[in-house]
Amino acid sequence: MITLVLTNRNRDLRIVKNCLESLRNQTINEFELFFVDYGSDLDYLVKLNDLMVNYNTVNLILCPVNGQLWNKSRAINIALKQTKTSHFLVGDVDLIFAPEFINLAYQLINDNEIHYFQYGFLSKEESLKNKKYEEYQVDFKGSMSVTGTTLFSTETLKKINGYDEFYHGWGAEDTDIHLRLKNLGYEIKFYDSTILVKHQWHPKLYRNALSKHPFHSGLETVNHNYMYLGQVTKKIIVNDNQSWGEMPDIAMYQRLKLNSTTVEFVLPNSLTIIIALLAQLRNFKQEVVFIRIDEVNWYTKFKNGLRKVIQKKSISYIGLEQINRMILEEIIKNYRNNPYEYAYEKDSKCIKFKMVF
Repeated sequence: MITLVLTNRNRDLRIVKNCLESLRNQTINEFELFFVDYGSDLDYLVKLNDLMVNYNTVNLILCPVNGQLWNKSRAINIALKQTKTSHFLVGDVDLIFAPEFINLAYQLINDNEIHYFQYGFLSKEESLKNKKYEEYQVDFKGSMSVTGTTLFSTETLKKINGYDEFYHGWGAEDTDIHLRLKNLGYEIKFYDSTILVKHQWHPKLYRNALSKHPFHSGLETVNHNYMYLGQVTKKIIVNDNQSWGEMPDIAMYQRLKLNSTTVEFVLPNSLTIIIALLAQLRNFKQEVVFIRIDEVNWYTKFKNGLRKVIQKKSISYIGLEQINRMILEEIIKNYRNNPYEYAYEKDSKCIKFKMVF
């Protein structure tokens, strides 16, 4: 039997409904469906729960990780850890599936092969229409590099510790899993005989300057370089140094939401202080730490500049964007499973960060 997983954060509920309706209308219904919401906003979750009342066969998993970086790999792995069926199918919540999609997926099952499916991308105008699957006109076809919907052996995926949870933000985790399975000896096959999944257009909200969710502007490039180095070293098994597919601990997240903290820092945007702070994080245990980093005012920077000119001891101040990157990179490498909340408030020129250790 096949288990299909969809991952979500604040996706337009019209798009979500179209996806779920297409799965409800499959020619066969012998499959499990996990829907993992990874950190949607609270007001959105109210509406999502109202929608899900109409889909009582869906296994809904709500991860209370609002205020954290998007981690599709972890969301997928949470479902993978709970999967009991022989095969595991990763899809995207912005897709509309052909009625025969699941039936054909069963026909493609092969112990030595991994199959993934060509996307048909819909235009913005076409995506807003209400049609039968076959009536949607594809604007353009996805290339072999679009690897988002793939059918796996569950056992094989678990043996290699699932998707690599280093990948945060968007990009590369889907291709990475293909490369690792290829290194393991599997043949990766691209199904393009017919378009079985059509992608609904949507704006990339995570790049929106108004978004309050954490964002690292260079993370996609980091992800692709990380994937390239993994390809060079022929890596297969990942997530060895930290647990993977870890369901958020509700009690720990409730502790995060409380106003009480055991340690608080209010710091300026000094490079040496930030380096010291990141090193100190390793020393916290069983504590709730709150950190606020403020950009110093123009007068402080002016005085500091004068000290540099007259060659007196001065402070190396750095921009908040650089600090934002440094902290998020530290979280990804060492603390990604810790309950945390993070916000870079550009208007007030400060970074706020709270974590349970």
